[in-house]
Amino acid sequence: MKTLWTKRYAQRTRRMQSSAVRELLKLTEQPDVISFAGGLPAPKVFPVKEFQEACQKVLNEHGPKALQYSTTEGYRPLREMIARHTARYGIVVDADHILITSGSQQALDLIGKIFINPGDHVLVEKPTYLGALQAWNAYQVEYVAVGLDDDGMKTDELEGALRSGPKFLYALPNFHNPAGVTLALARRQKLIVLADHYGVPVIEDDPYGQLRYEGEHLPSLVVLDNHYQAHNGAPYSGNVIYLSTFSKTLAPGLRLGWVIAPKEIIQKLVQAKQGADLHTSTFNQMVAYEVARGGFLDKHVRYIREVYHERRDAMFHALERYFPEEVRWTHPQGGLFLWVVLPEHLDAAQVLQEAVKERVAFVPGTAFYPDGAGQNTLRLNFSNATPEKIEEGIKRLGRVLKSILSPATLSQAGADSGFR
Repeated sequence: MKTLWTKRYAQRTRRMQSSAVRELLKLTEQPDVISFAGGLPAPKVFPVKEFQEACQKVLNEHGPKALQYSTTEGYRPLREMIARHTARYGIVVDADHILITSGSQQALDLIGKIFINPGDHVLVEKPTYLGALQAWNAYQVEYVAVGLDDDGMKTDELEGALRSGPKFLYALPNFHNPAGVTLALARRQKLIVLADHYGVPVIEDDPYGQLRYEGEHLPSLVVLDNHYQAHNGAPYSGNVIYLSTFSKTLAPGLRLGWVIAPKEIIQKLVQAKQGADLHTSTFNQMVAYEVARGGFLDKHVRYIREVYHERRDAMFHALERYFPEEVRWTHPQGGLFLWVVLPEHLDAAQVLQEAVKERVAFVPGTAFYPDGAGQNTLRLNFSNATPEKIEEGIKRLGRVLKSILSPATLSQAGADSGFR
């Protein structure tokens, strides 16, 4: 129904679209649907008891402060704790380099607000995180995209993209969402060298970095840049802005993320945030601090790794057992997702229509491409379902794929995408 408002939308709204993931999550409300669609942490790992105790303590000891307005930058003890934690991974900053946001999604939006003018170019991976595309489309951005393979961003294609003069480069080096791949060390180093050469700063989005199930920890882009700039052991150099969140290590309902950036950028982000929501929930920040302090977070992350490791392996085994041999998928060393590549002639959106009839859901891959490509790809989440449900869900999905793929089409599977 048209109203007086209909013709008054700002031009930027033309590029706003509903999240494919958010829409698909509505399916999870139906108890008989096995959903691999959302990036949902397992409710099993939520530390409910610790939150109950922390809420009571915060209200008993700091009630008026917890329920009052607070500073935009965030609860200082929480920021100091984040600084101590990141220092263990080589990111040497203090609390004034850190801004607490309402989830890392808000951090992406604030970055768009202070950096992107209409028509600016941003360099992204192809595919890339859907939430980043949603955040920046509203600012009328144009994308330059570099493809992925099993070792992450194809840095041999990066130099040409950097020559286009993007405002910044956005990357998810650890357990990529949606692809599940990890950027190899040599490629991380090459990315830093090339970005520095062309004067392009980097946004490093790292929501899953602590959720590694095999292999060795790799230094973050912000650490590699500090070393490259000869600031080894010195304060943060600032060419890489780092984003992370408590959504995957404590609980997504907290809506707590953070930005690490040079202090002058933090100040600009603070000004942008003041116009958005004044500050992130004081109570949530204080409760998160009480839960995470004293070594609990480290212990809890180890538990999460055990649960998700088992679920990832359950999905691997089910895929090998039930999927047609012409279908390929990535083998993530951590995180929450793996990426599936179908024969080129298949459209994952059409496969989804048939899958829903079998009461199983996933996210078609085209949502993660800035140019709408990737019709024959899809993302599967393994963190939210139990191993038993993973087995049954992949069995259902495999049955759908086999029914769609006739013997004739199986013999002419599409060209190799670079993923296993």
